[in-house]
Amino acid sequence: MGKSFRLKKGFDIQLVGEAAKEIQEIPASEIFAVKPPDYLGVTPKLTVKVGSEVLVGDSLFYDKKRPGINFPSPVSGEVVEIVRGAKRVVLEIRILADKEQKSSSVSLPSDLTPSSIKEAILKGNLWSIFKQRPFAKIASPEDQPKAIFVSTFNSAPLAPDLDFVISQDQAAFDKGLEILNILSEGKLNIGKHAESSLSVNVGDVHTFSGPHPAGNVGVQIHHISPVRPGDLVWHLDAQDVILLGKFFADGQYHTERIIALTGSEVKDPKYLKLKIGQSLKPVFEGISDEDVRYIQGNVLTGDTSHAEDFLSFYISQLTVIPEGAHSEFLGWLLPSTSKLSLSRTFFSWLMPKKKYDLDTNTHGEERAFVVSGQYEKVLPMNIMPVQLLKSIMAKDIERMEALGIHELAEEDLALCEFVCTSKIDVQQILREGLDLLEEEG
Repeated sequence: MGKSFRLKKGFDIQLVGEAAKEIQEIPASEIFAVKPPDYLGVTPKLTVKVGSEVLVGDSLFYDKKRPGINFPSPVSGEVVEIVRGAKRVVLEIRILADKEQKSSSVSLPSDLTPSSIKEAILKGNLWSIFKQRPFAKIASPEDQPKAIFVSTFNSAPLAPDLDFVISQDQAAFDKGLEILNILSEGKLNIGKHAESSLSVNVGDVHTFSGPHPAGNVGVQIHHISPVRPGDLVWHLDAQDVILLGKFFADGQYHTERIIALTGSEVKDPKYLKLKIGQSLKPVFEGISDEDVRYIQGNVLTGDTSHAEDFLSFYISQLTVIPEGAHSEFLGWLLPSTSKLSLSRTFFSWLMPKKKYDLDTNTHGEERAFVVSGQYEKVLPMNIMPVQLLKSIMAKDIERMEALGIHELAEEDLALCEFVCTSKIDVQQILREGLDLLEEEG
């Protein structure tokens, strides 16, 4: 039986550049790239070299720490370049795609059980779609989580409408949920927006309403089945559920994703159908490279990109906004209605539905970490964020655990960073705490 939650804390950032609900197919590029840094905490060991021929779904590398977890090629073709960075770290595996694509195939089990499902997913090199709390990293297949979670809506700024996205592959989404329900042994939890028309026939469906971050799976986990020390919870993105459903229909790796191209610098915001690893050059064509920030993801948690980058694995949104590399005369001292203000410094607080053309300017540098009460206004979780961050900075593991670090990922505290008076790099501090906690076991 599902529950309903109305979250009062949070903040909806109204930005210019929402995608119109029409899907455009972008022709596939000749060169694709898989980027090991997309997979947090993975130490890659290559299974290919320059000149290797691969099929769609073939392994390109595996995790040295967990050799059973392999990472697939999104296309068939020839490996033409291994791009390395400092200390010979693998940054990209580039593949020249065949004109006619060929896929490897996995024999699917006739008797679907948790063990047979895990075995098939591992053989299909798809295990990277499963993430876990704590640590917000790829789950370990030998573990048994207390539950699996899927959020079917995204409340981040300019985020894709997942009702619309799921409606394009409803049968595959339903199949994916059926598989997850078996894998979780009936402990599948699905977060749904209170105003959604999405039909879900398996698992416990919980409805949420309220401002961002209501759509974050971490917030939903917190309210439904909190993660305590020793607990494990797995979660998947909605489009990865579709990928899973397609795999269990024909045993092949399907690489298409629907991506929302958004932001004030995009003349025609729309949905695109792209393949994982595809070149973004034709996507960003027509956008001036001067004074813009390309982002893979949303403005709160996305990674800085560039016009000739390749589509990362977990991405469902591309955002382009002004760079903001400029100074302002008198800054916040001048009255204005065009600037977003959460502290009522500007009169814009009188216009809560106003849309803003925000840039990346932070309007100041890091300063003393003061207690302002702003974090608590935007975090709908029973967690004391300032105290937690200070315990991380002090490397006090016992206090970090007591204050709820097991439940969190960077996206859950992204709004805290956005509203921070002290300009603290909140997400980076949290990641350092999670990494320290994992190292200490």
